[in-house]
Amino acid sequence: MNEKPSLTIIRRIKAPPAKVYAAWTRPELMARWWGPDAGPVLSAEADARVGGRFRVVFQTLDGETHDCRGEYQEVEADRKLVFTWEWVTLPERRSLVTIRFRPIEEGTELHFTHAQFFDEAARDGHQTGWTGAFEKLDALIAELENEAR
Repeated sequence: MNEKPSLTIIRRIKAPPAKVYAAWTRPELMARWWGPDAGPVLSAEADARVGGRFRVVFQTLDGETHDCRGEYQEVEADRKLVFTWEWVTLPERRSLVTIRFRPIEEGTELHFTHAQFFDEAARDGHQTGWTGAFEKLDALIAELENEAR
């Protein structure tokens, strides 16, 4: 059996699960962190319910535009998201993202798995991209926490 490549990232975020979950499901927040570098998000849409869809178009600092989309498979508010992931230009390379939001004393443990990659090169590229995106997510959450004070 040939198992498709996957990646897992676990992060501790200093905010409650509801706030971290909102950053993944509210378009106005997604637009503030999505993408691997400081390039702008051009549009963000999300209908976070089973069968609902999301789409994010962002530009990287090299000027390239990226357009990703997916469909929500499982939605448990503040606890879990499962959605398909595909690039509009490569829909045949659909993969699957599972995110668990676990409350911990310091805030949230985010358990992120992106699975069913077409090949290892795709996985490695996404590893780099998600790592950069999570750094932006951390910065957004810190900003939101400061605004709440």
